[in-house]
Amino acid sequence: MNATLAATRGRSRRDAALWVAWAVVVTVTAAASAWALRALIDLPDRLMPWVLLGLAAVPVAAVAVALPRLRHRAGAVFGPSVVLCGLLLMVLAVYLVVVIGLGEEVDDDGHGVLALSMVAALTAVVLAEPVRVRLRELARQWAGAQPRPASAALETFGSRMTRAVPMDELLLQLAETLRATLGPLGAEVWTGSDGELERTVSVPERGRARLRLAGAELAAVSRARVSGNAWAAMWLPTVLAGAGDPGRRSVRIASVTHLGQLLGLLVVSRSTDDRPFGEDDDRALADLARQVGLALHNVRLDSALQASLEELTRRNQELQASRARIVATADASRRQIERNLHDGAQQHLVALAVKLGLARRLADGDVAALLDELRTDVQETLTELRNLAHGIYPPLLREHGLGEALRNAANRAPVPTRVEAGTGRRYPPDAEAAVYFCCLEAIQNAGKHAGDGASVTVRITEDSAGLGFEVSDDGAGFDQAVAGESHGFVNMRDRLGAFGGALTVTSATGRGTVVRGSLPVAEAVP
Repeated sequence: MNATLAATRGRSRRDAALWVAWAVVVTVTAAASAWALRALIDLPDRLMPWVLLGLAAVPVAAVAVALPRLRHRAGAVFGPSVVLCGLLLMVLAVYLVVVIGLGEEVDDDGHGVLALSMVAALTAVVLAEPVRVRLRELARQWAGAQPRPASAALETFGSRMTRAVPMDELLLQLAETLRATLGPLGAEVWTGSDGELERTVSVPERGRARLRLAGAELAAVSRARVSGNAWAAMWLPTVLAGAGDPGRRSVRIASVTHLGQLLGLLVVSRSTDDRPFGEDDDRALADLARQVGLALHNVRLDSALQASLEELTRRNQELQASRARIVATADASRRQIERNLHDGAQQHLVALAVKLGLARRLADGDVAALLDELRTDVQETLTELRNLAHGIYPPLLREHGLGEALRNAANRAPVPTRVEAGTGRRYPPDAEAAVYFCCLEAIQNAGKHAGDGASVTVRITEDSAGLGFEVSDDGAGFDQAVAGESHGFVNMRDRLGAFGGALTVTSATGRGTVVRGSLPVAEAVP
């Protein structure tokens, strides 16, 4: 508050000095003009009355300094006066130099003087614009920093809205701009929703404050545009509280709304000694409140969108984890079935075949032949059961990893298959099972559709991103635009997708097919 009072007093002293300077400029210009006119056209007869007339600016300046409302208009009066007086003195100086200085060298028939007058007029026209610009710059420098027009706040905020500036920083810049343009005593920005508003930014700093509006108060504030002290004392006394003597300051409050919803307030204040708020100020503040309302509404939309994205991300992660659990459970069931078949049914069949062999040694004739057939049937059943158990979940994958399991699968493939395992390390069982069954599906698809004479190459790779594989064949291929994706490709995508992996299929008629997959794996299993 002390800083604000000091700034106000300093501005008052500067305005008083500008009025004194204005009186000096007017007095000097009046005296110089009277002297120049007498030199040019012998008028006026006496110079003293004109000098005294110029001195009339002194009491005018004294009255202006005494009246606060006129004192603060010093900058608006001083600048145009300096420009006008300077242009007048420049024109008179040109005429004195051209007409008087060169007039002695021309004839006295009048034609030479007329020509010199025309030259002086043209010279004054040419010099008018640069002299005016220079005088205006000098007047601005002498007058010191002048308050920016109210429209500057609107232009500044509109330009910053297009940049990636955080809303808190944008509101602080807005408050500073409002103080520089509309409210020398202070500027505040209140934000909120549902009738609950908080003083978010204030310059000078006044701290946080809250107010709650409901019913008629909320309706009145939401419908208001730009209001002053009396209205604020009735509907928003909290905004006026704690800001000094209300009788010594003039306040303007603009409601920040969007689609009829109250989103905040813009508050500016200036001393009663300052220039009163005008229609241009109210219009600029109302336009600025509309822009701020749109910006706050967009921020709310962005926040809602961000919350929705976070919720979708969370649900996607839950869905992926659920899919991974389903696939892992299915693979665990496969492993359990394989172990049950190996430890149960297979062992029983092996024991039965042994017993049939012993019985064959003790029997002869037709009974021996029948026992031979039974023993052969049991061995075939055992082979089929082993193949079935291997297809459900290969023991080699569990015990020795991808390389051995895929090489074993390649030996049983319907087409010549070569395996290049670029890694001998072990990975989590779920990852190894996903890659193994995808490769097995691709090998089986090649056996069905690649055609006679085709061969398959399986490559297993690893990098910083995780585990990858490629199954390529040099067979007939297919047109992806026509054939689309088979059920096998869909199964592979689903299995990899359950663990965050991806699958790509590249094929063309007569150029074979390449199936590539990748699976993010944090680290190998030691």
